[in-house]
Amino acid sequence: MSQRFWIGVACREHVGRGVAGGFAQLCHGKAAPLARMQAGDGLIYYSPVETLGDKTPCQAFTALGFVRAGDAYRVSMSEQFRPWRRDIDFVPSQSALIRPLLGTLAFIPDPAHWGYPLRFGHLEISSDDFLRIAGAMRARLPAHAFHDLFISRP
Repeated sequence: MSQRFWIGVACREHVGRGVAGGFAQLCHGKAAPLARMQAGDGLIYYSPVETLGDKTPCQAFTALGFVRAGDAYRVSMSEQFRPWRRDIDFVPSQSALIRPLLGTLAFIPDPAHWGYPLRFGHLEISSDDFLRIAGAMRARLPAHAFHDLFISRP
């Protein structure tokens, strides 16, 4: 299976917990988005707000990493909340505001309604969009991360 690229949506605070712990948790802990991803896939987090339940805007891409081998797994955060997670190798990067990239990203066909594609919390993007965002984030991408990408290009 060829390498794929994804956007996950979460508040900056939650993204920070994932980066610190080396995991991704998407769509309030659902398993399905994580099951769609394969080892080696790229994941970029977009954070609409700073903290969950707060309205302080972030509107930035806040982390970038690659899916590790292995399946999604459940963790117990409380008796009522047992979210699914997937291990991720995050790379050094900086936050990048989304607004300067509007009009350059294929997954946002209408810059006037740029938030619409992000509403479900997880979406697949093109390798070109991934690289454009990674560049804006000044991400240090490992050479092996794009093996499939570069050998399949003409």
